[in-house]
Amino acid sequence: MSDLIVRDGCIKDAEVITTFQQRMAWVTEGKSLDAETVSTGVRTVFNNPEFGCYLVAEIDGEVVGSLLITQEWSDWRNGLFWWIQSVYVDENVRRRGVYRAMHEEARKRAKAAGNVVGIRLYVERENTIAQQSYMQLGMKPTHYDVYEELVG
Repeated sequence: MSDLIVRDGCIKDAEVITTFQQRMAWVTEGKSLDAETVSTGVRTVFNNPEFGCYLVAEIDGEVVGSLLITQEWSDWRNGLFWWIQSVYVDENVRRRGVYRAMHEEARKRAKAAGNVVGIRLYVERENTIAQQSYMQLGMKPTHYDVYEELVG
Protein backbone atom coordinates (compact mmCIF):
# COMPACT_ATOMS: atom_id res chain seq x y z
CA MET A 1 0.00 0.00 0.00
CA SER A 2 1.42 3.37 -0.96
CA ASP A 3 2.89 5.40 1.88
CA LEU A 4 0.98 3.82 4.77
CA ILE A 5 2.29 5.17 8.05
CA VAL A 6 1.12 4.74 11.63
CA ARG A 7 1.78 7.56 14.05
CA ASP A 8 0.63 8.98 17.35
CA GLY A 9 -2.68 10.74 17.06
CA CYS A 10 -2.64 14.42 17.92
CA ILE A 11 -5.22 17.12 18.61
CA LYS A 12 -5.39 18.01 14.91
CA ASP A 13 -6.81 14.51 14.33
CA ALA A 14 -9.68 15.00 16.79
CA GLU A 15 -12.25 15.90 14.13
CA VAL A 16 -11.57 12.88 11.92
CA ILE A 17 -11.44 10.54 14.94
CA THR A 18 -14.79 11.95 16.07
CA THR A 19 -16.25 11.24 12.63
CA PHE A 20 -14.79 7.72 12.68
CA GLN A 21 -16.40 7.01 16.06
CA GLN A 22 -19.79 8.21 14.87
CA ARG A 23 -19.54 6.00 11.77
CA MET A 24 -18.44 2.99 13.81
CA ALA A 25 -21.33 3.34 16.27
CA TRP A 26 -23.80 3.56 13.42
CA VAL A 27 -22.41 0.61 11.47
CA THR A 28 -21.83 -1.72 14.43
CA GLU A 29 -24.75 -0.87 16.71
CA GLY A 30 -27.12 1.35 14.72
CA LYS A 31 -26.46 4.12 17.26
CA SER A 32 -26.34 7.78 16.38
CA LEU A 33 -23.81 9.47 18.65
CA ASP A 34 -23.92 13.14 19.57
CA ALA A 35 -21.01 14.82 17.76
CA GLU A 36 -20.31 17.30 20.56
CA THR A 37 -20.16 14.55 23.20
CA VAL A 38 -17.84 12.39 21.10
CA SER A 39 -15.65 15.35 20.16
CA THR A 40 -15.30 16.30 23.82
CA GLY A 41 -14.49 12.68 24.68
CA VAL A 42 -11.79 12.46 22.01
CA ARG A 43 -10.25 15.79 23.03
CA THR A 44 -10.30 14.71 26.67
CA VAL A 45 -7.95 11.84 25.79
CA PHE A 46 -5.53 14.27 24.16
CA ASN A 47 -5.70 16.58 27.19
CA ASN A 48 -5.32 13.71 29.70
CA PRO A 49 -2.73 11.21 28.44
CA GLU A 50 -3.30 9.01 31.49
CA PHE A 51 -6.69 8.13 29.91
CA GLY A 52 -5.07 6.64 26.81
CA CYS A 53 -3.60 7.47 23.45
CA TYR A 54 -4.64 7.25 19.83
CA LEU A 55 -2.75 5.70 16.96
CA VAL A 56 -3.74 6.83 13.49
CA ALA A 57 -2.96 5.37 10.09
CA GLU A 58 -2.32 7.64 7.14
CA ILE A 59 -2.13 6.94 3.44
CA ASP A 60 -0.59 9.71 1.38
CA GLY A 61 -1.17 12.16 4.23
CA GLU A 62 -4.85 11.31 4.79
CA VAL A 63 -5.97 9.71 8.06
CA VAL A 64 -7.74 6.46 7.14
CA GLY A 65 -7.83 4.64 10.46
CA SER A 66 -7.54 5.07 14.19
CA LEU A 67 -7.61 3.18 17.44
CA LEU A 68 -7.49 4.09 21.11
CA ILE A 69 -5.20 2.36 23.60
CA THR A 70 -6.24 2.37 27.26
CA GLN A 71 -4.72 0.39 30.09
CA GLU A 72 -5.81 -1.93 32.88
CA TRP A 73 -3.65 -3.02 35.81
CA SER A 74 -3.41 -6.77 36.44
CA ASP A 75 -2.46 -7.67 39.99
CA TRP A 76 -2.36 -11.33 38.90
CA ARG A 77 0.47 -10.55 36.50
CA ASN A 78 1.96 -7.43 38.09
CA GLY A 79 1.69 -5.63 34.78
CA LEU A 80 -0.56 -3.75 32.42
CA PHE A 81 -2.95 -4.97 29.78
CA TRP A 82 -3.40 -2.57 26.93
CA TRP A 83 -6.95 -2.44 25.61
CA ILE A 84 -7.44 -1.59 21.96
CA GLN A 85 -10.70 0.31 21.64
CA SER A 86 -12.56 2.52 19.20
CA VAL A 87 -11.06 0.83 16.13
CA TYR A 88 -12.09 2.31 12.82
CA VAL A 89 -10.73 1.89 9.30
CA ASP A 90 -12.23 3.88 6.43
CA GLU A 91 -14.40 1.61 4.32
CA ASN A 92 -12.46 2.55 1.16
CA VAL A 93 -9.25 0.95 2.46
CA ARG A 94 -10.50 -2.00 4.48
CA ARG A 95 -8.86 -5.41 4.00
CA ARG A 96 -5.66 -3.70 2.82
CA GLY A 97 -3.52 -3.98 5.95
CA VAL A 98 -4.44 -0.72 7.70
CA TYR A 99 -5.61 -2.33 10.93
CA ARG A 100 -2.73 -4.80 10.81
CA ALA A 101 -0.24 -1.92 10.65
CA MET A 102 -1.87 -0.17 13.63
CA HIS A 103 -2.02 -3.41 15.62
CA GLU A 104 1.61 -4.22 14.91
CA GLU A 105 2.63 -0.72 16.02
CA ALA A 106 0.65 -1.14 19.25
CA ARG A 107 2.30 -4.54 19.81
CA LYS A 108 5.76 -3.09 19.19
CA ARG A 109 5.12 -0.28 21.67
CA ALA A 110 3.69 -2.69 24.25
CA LYS A 111 6.80 -4.86 24.08
CA ALA A 112 9.05 -1.81 24.35
CA ALA A 113 7.18 -0.45 27.39
CA GLY A 114 8.46 -3.31 29.52
CA ASN A 115 5.48 -3.45 31.89
CA VAL A 116 2.76 -4.50 29.43
CA VAL A 117 1.81 -8.17 29.75
CA GLY A 118 -0.81 -8.36 27.01
CA ILE A 119 -3.15 -6.68 24.57
CA ARG A 120 -6.92 -7.12 24.74
CA LEU A 121 -9.91 -5.89 22.83
CA TYR A 122 -13.58 -6.59 22.58
CA VAL A 123 -15.53 -7.13 19.39
CA GLU A 124 -19.20 -7.43 18.48
CA ARG A 125 -20.29 -11.08 18.45
CA GLU A 126 -21.60 -10.78 14.90
CA ASN A 127 -18.50 -9.08 13.50
CA THR A 128 -16.86 -12.24 12.19
CA ILE A 129 -14.66 -10.37 9.70
CA ALA A 130 -13.01 -8.40 12.52
CA GLN A 131 -12.73 -11.56 14.62
CA GLN A 132 -10.89 -13.30 11.78
CA SER A 133 -8.53 -10.34 11.44
CA TYR A 134 -7.73 -10.39 15.16
CA MET A 135 -7.10 -14.14 15.14
CA GLN A 136 -4.80 -13.79 12.11
CA LEU A 137 -2.74 -11.38 14.21
CA GLY A 138 -2.35 -13.97 16.96
CA MET A 139 -5.19 -12.92 19.27
CA LYS A 140 -7.48 -15.55 20.77
CA PRO A 141 -10.98 -15.43 22.23
CA THR A 142 -10.96 -15.54 26.03
CA HIS A 143 -13.29 -17.41 28.33
CA TYR A 144 -14.67 -14.13 29.68
CA ASP A 145 -17.85 -12.30 28.68
CA VAL A 146 -18.05 -8.55 29.18
CA TYR A 147 -20.79 -7.18 31.43
CA GLU A 148 -21.59 -3.54 31.96
CA GLU A 149 -23.76 -1.25 33.95
CA LEU A 150 -24.15 2.33 32.76
CA VAL A 151 -24.29 4.72 35.67
CA GLY A 152 -24.46 8.09 33.99
